[in-house]
Amino acid sequence: MGYDAGHYDVIVVGAGHAGCEAALAAARMGCRTLLLTMNLDMIAYMPCNPSIGGPAKGHTVREVDALGGEMGRNIDKTFIQMRMLNTGKGPAVHALRAQADKVLYQQQMKLTVESTPNLTLRQGLVEDLIVENGQCLGVVTKSEARYYATSTIITTGTYLRGKIIMGEIAYESGPNNQQPSVKLAESLKKHGLELVRFKTGTPMRISKHSIDFSKTEIQPGDDQPKFFSYETNSSENEQLPCWLTYTSPDTHQIIQDNLHRAPMYTGAIEGVGTSYCPSIEDKIVRFTDKSKHQIFLEPEGKHTEEYYVQGLSTSMPEEVQLEMLRSVPGLEKAEILRAGYAIEYDSIIPTQLWPSLETKVLPGLFTAGQLNGTSGYEEAAAQGIMAGINAARKVQQQEPVVIGRSQGYIGVLIDDLVTKGTNDPYRLLTSRAEYRLLLRHDNADLRLTELGYSIGLISEERHQMFVDKKKKVEAEIERLKVTKIKVVDANPYLEEINSTPLEFGVDALSLLKRPEINYSFIERLAPSMEQLTEEMKEQVEIQIKYAGYIDKQMLQVEKMNKMEKKKIPSDIDFEDVQGLAKEARHKLNLVRPLSIGQASRIGGVNPADIAILIVYLEHYNRVTAARGANNDK
Repeated sequence: MGYDAGHYDVIVVGAGHAGCEAALAAARMGCRTLLLTMNLDMIAYMPCNPSIGGPAKGHTVREVDALGGEMGRNIDKTFIQMRMLNTGKGPAVHALRAQADKVLYQQQMKLTVESTPNLTLRQGLVEDLIVENGQCLGVVTKSEARYYATSTIITTGTYLRGKIIMGEIAYESGPNNQQPSVKLAESLKKHGLELVRFKTGTPMRISKHSIDFSKTEIQPGDDQPKFFSYETNSSENEQLPCWLTYTSPDTHQIIQDNLHRAPMYTGAIEGVGTSYCPSIEDKIVRFTDKSKHQIFLEPEGKHTEEYYVQGLSTSMPEEVQLEMLRSVPGLEKAEILRAGYAIEYDSIIPTQLWPSLETKVLPGLFTAGQLNGTSGYEEAAAQGIMAGINAARKVQQQEPVVIGRSQGYIGVLIDDLVTKGTNDPYRLLTSRAEYRLLLRHDNADLRLTELGYSIGLISEERHQMFVDKKKKVEAEIERLKVTKIKVVDANPYLEEINSTPLEFGVDALSLLKRPEINYSFIERLAPSMEQLTEEMKEQVEIQIKYAGYIDKQMLQVEKMNKMEKKKIPSDIDFEDVQGLAKEARHKLNLVRPLSIGQASRIGGVNPADIAILIVYLEHYNRVTAARGANNDK
């Protein structure tokens, strides 16, 4: 039934943050790409906090940009506040965060999608997959249009069997009362994918005119903002402040008095919520020792009076929301424009995916974003660009691209999902990265630009700028090694900053290693003849100051790389491996790891199991090699 609506190389279903990155990547790699969304007005919509970045998340956006993705460029064009977090700590945890003009962010991304060659944008609700001989060959919409492609990417976010819950009220819906996707969930299950039920939520939006800002603390942006994209050099964007207030004892009492109406405690919510972004009622129950919790009031754009109440995510009844809101200092007269709610939705169990994000049971079908069990726009964009890259490479009959855990937070995110799975909506954290000193905000380009260039997402011009930057940084480090600083020149300046005076002359690099010395200090004594940007100077300083720590992490990476190089043949049946623990055998057959390194990260597989597996593989490879030699005779 239905009609043939067209043939493409890649089809992307859903135009949220994952879908946009996936479609743009595939199209820019030369694939004829179709992006299907149920509502053209909801492209790159931000149903929760209108912000991008933060710890680990901001690093990820930089990585998406280093690969040639769009999120960094888009937020740089549309931010209303930019702020670098954790500046009092080491560079590994410096994190950029931007407040977005919510509507402008959507409009700008929609325009980018519409104007990208090879990319067709179309409105339609996908309800089924086209599957023949165990392969996914395309999708079918509600209007019975049949679209065909070599690769299909599903990025349905929280729309899959979406259900909004607010107090005693519950109804089928996508975010912000949009249409849910119901039949596609049934199709995924029909074709062998296991689904789980997750939950997320959002706070209320209130009117700016109903806020008493005199009772709150101003939170301005940075005077000299930095940017997410390596292509952004400056910005004329006007910055708007956010505001900080706190819950009161009355807030906590109102919540306690109404817990019998909270869906998460009445059993109305069956989905599992994220442990890293709990609702306000969950915070009050779990953290009884806390007398107050932070509440940030964040503008949703320049041309709206809506303010987002960060920290008051809730699914309480609407009248209780208003009562708790008005117990917060500065919000005594607050007027709700949109009530908060919880939303339940279906996700697939991500261990059903290969590291390329292609499904194991249905070749040709990829998934990305919150559908894979994650939370957050940044995690979605990271998966989206990788799914788009690998869907395109499948069309081009090339090997998939897999980013390692030592290469980027994108690698940590995807490896965690496909190797360990997740029991609740996954949030990327700096603590999840064992090599986080290598995965810094400042060096995402050094880690991933060459990869983005090799797959066709970084232009010649941008690549040349990157090469020039890298050469200048390396040359400056070499110059500082051989540049001698005289005692008579250095000591007056050292005394100014209470640094120990020199007894003998020293090279500039050694002097820069002192914690209290920065690159600008060295510039006063030994200025470079080259024109170095602030970004280059920062890179020189970090590489010199943290060289010892970086070298130690690189040794750890080398050890892990040896494990990653020990590949596990796809035809191995782990039931045949004698001595493996029962749980290890089950988990190995479930995940189907591609290397010993990946196998070692599976929960329930212990070091003894890995040792047995290595011995088995050595025997297996010898037997296979001998069999091959005999066949050649």
